[in-house]
Amino acid sequence: MSETLIVRAEDIRAARLCFQGARPWFRRHGLDWQAFLAEGLPAEVLAATGDALALRVIAEAEKRIARTGIED
Repeated sequence: MSETLIVRAEDIRAARLCFQGARPWFRRHGLDWQAFLAEGLPAEVLAATGDALALRVIAEAEKRIARTGIED
């Protein structure tokens, strides 16, 4: 099992956030939206923004892993 938690688009949805707002958020933080959609991003990258909404999405990713046991 990998040590790195990968946050995916489904985690944004699970956090009840919208993609319309997520795209500009990624741009503001210098993150590649298209790469995120294709591959996800390590939770540490999102956590490094210090943004409360990012932490909310990371929490959903952690719940997904706990529920499914599958990281990738």
